[in-house]
Amino acid sequence: MKKIRIYIVGALGVALLFFSGCSKELNVAPPNNITDQQIKALLASGDTAKIRLVIGGMANSMPLLFNFGTVGSDVSYSTNQGMAVMRSLEGNDMVLGNQQGLGTLAGSVEYDLGAFQSTNDVRLNASYWNFAWSLVTSANQLLNYLPNNVVANNTFLEGAKASALVVRAYAYNFLMENYQDAYVLGGSKKLGMPIYTTFNPYQPYQARSSVSDTYSFIKGNLDTAISLLNAAGIGYTSNPSDIDMGVANFILARVSIVTGDWATAITACNRILSNYPNLMDQAQYGSKNTGTPGNPVFDPTQNGFLNNAMDPEVILGFPLGVANTATVDLMDPFGGSYGGRVAAYKRIDDRLYNEIANNDYRKDCFQGNTAFGNYTYPQDGTVNTLPSYINFKYASTQGFDGVAIHSDQTTCQYMRSSEVLLMKAEAQAQSGDGNGAEATLNILLAARTRTGNIPLTCATYPSMAGMTPLQMVELQTRIEMWGENGLEFYNNKRWNIPVNRTGSTDHLNFNTLPVSGMTIQIPENEMENNPKMVQN
Repeated sequence: MKKIRIYIVGALGVALLFFSGCSKELNVAPPNNITDQQIKALLASGDTAKIRLVIGGMANSMPLLFNFGTVGSDVSYSTNQGMAVMRSLEGNDMVLGNQQGLGTLAGSVEYDLGAFQSTNDVRLNASYWNFAWSLVTSANQLLNYLPNNVVANNTFLEGAKASALVVRAYAYNFLMENYQDAYVLGGSKKLGMPIYTTFNPYQPYQARSSVSDTYSFIKGNLDTAISLLNAAGIGYTSNPSDIDMGVANFILARVSIVTGDWATAITACNRILSNYPNLMDQAQYGSKNTGTPGNPVFDPTQNGFLNNAMDPEVILGFPLGVANTATVDLMDPFGGSYGGRVAAYKRIDDRLYNEIANNDYRKDCFQGNTAFGNYTYPQDGTVNTLPSYINFKYASTQGFDGVAIHSDQTTCQYMRSSEVLLMKAEAQAQSGDGNGAEATLNILLAARTRTGNIPLTCATYPSMAGMTPLQMVELQTRIEMWGENGLEFYNNKRWNIPVNRTGSTDHLNFNTLPVSGMTIQIPENEMENNPKMVQN
C-alpha cells in the first residue's frame, strides 16, 4: 500500500518548526525550550512582525487540518477523505466491486454493513473519533494564545482566532453527526460531547454535555468566527485553501441544517451563493474519455472534481502537491492501489442511475448498464474488464503531467456551492416554502441540463413527478453529491432513510441497516480512559 503525500502535524508542532528558523530574530531560546510564557510575552509586545512569526505557523496550519492525513498504511482510515468514502459504502447508492468473495477490498466491512459501529474497533470506529479530537486539540492549542485581550483589534490575530474557531466547530459537528442520533429525530434530548476549550494535557476529563449545549457551543464558535472575519476584513477570498467567510458560513449552514434551524441555514447559504454564483458546466463536470474504448484517456486537468481551476464552485480545496488524494485512490476505476486494478470499483446503484434524466449530463459520470470493457493497468500490466455502472466522476488515467502511473496526481475539494444550493433548498422545503425550494432546485437543474436541451425543472424532471419538494431535494442531493464527503450516510441518518438495497441489480450485498444502527458507539479507549464518559 502506498502512503499519502501529506501529513498533518499539530499546530504546536508547526509553531516549533516555524520557530527553528526565527529564534535568532526573535531573541528567544531554541525552539525546544520555548515556553508558553515566552510566546505570550512576545504576543504582548505589540510588535506586528513578531506576532506574525509567533502565530503564523499555527494559523497557517489550520486550513490544512481539513486536508487531513496521518502516517498510516491504509488511506481508508488515515485520511478524512478515505473515511468519507467508507461512509458512502454504508448506504444505498454506492456499490463496491462487481463480484462476490472479495472481502479483502478496502471498505468491504463497511459495504457489508458489518460492525463498524462497534466500540472496540480501532480502525472502523476510533479513526473517526481520533480525527475529530486531533482537530479540537490543534484548534485549542492556537486559541490558548488568543484570548480577547490579546487579539484586541489586531486584524491578523482576529483572522487566526477565527480560523481556529471554525476548525473546532467543524470537528465538534463531525463528532455529533457520527456519535449521536440525528438531532431532528430525537437526538436533541440526548448526550452530546465533552466540551474542551483549552489545550492542557493535564486538564481534568469532562463529562458529556447535553446535545443542546454542544450545538450551542458549536454555533457560538461559528458566530464569533464570522464576527472576527468581518472585523479583520476577511471576506470570500480568491484562494480556495483559505478559511474564509465562505468556509465559516458553509459549516454554519450544515450545522443549522442538522439542527433544524432552517432560517439560519437559508441566511448562511444566501451569503455564500451571492459570492459563488457560477456552477460547473457540462465540459467541467466529471471526466470524459478523449481516447478510444480500447485505449481510454481520462485527463484530470479537464475535470472540475480533480482540478480546482476548472471548478468555479470550490469553496474549500487544495492545490496539486498539497492536496490529499485518497478520494481518487479509492474511487478511480483506472487507479492502482485501491481502485480498479484490484477490482475495488465504486459503482452507482442502478436504481439511482435510472432516476437521472437522460438529458441530465450528470448521467455521463457513470458507465450505464453495459460493461466498459478491458483496461490494462500501467502499474503492473494487470488487465481487468471494467464492469457496468462504474463512475467517471473521479476517473483519471494519468496525472497532471500526462504520465499514466500518476493517476492520483490531482487537486482536491471539500466544499462546493452546489451543496450550498441543496442545503438552501432543503431548508426551504423543511420550513414549508415548497415553491422556494423548487425555485432553488431549478437553478441547479438548469445548470445540469445537457447542452442543446430545454432546461430541466422540478416540473419536467421525469423521475420527480409526484414528489414533495423535500423528496425532490433528497433525490437531487443523492445525484449531485454522489460519492462526496460520505454525505449520503449522514443525510440518510437524519432523513430517517434506512439502508435497503432490495431491487438493485448491481448491488452484491443486501444486508439492511436501520437508522438506529447509524449511530456509532463511543470508542472503547475513550470509555476506559475517561471515567466521566457515558456510552450511547
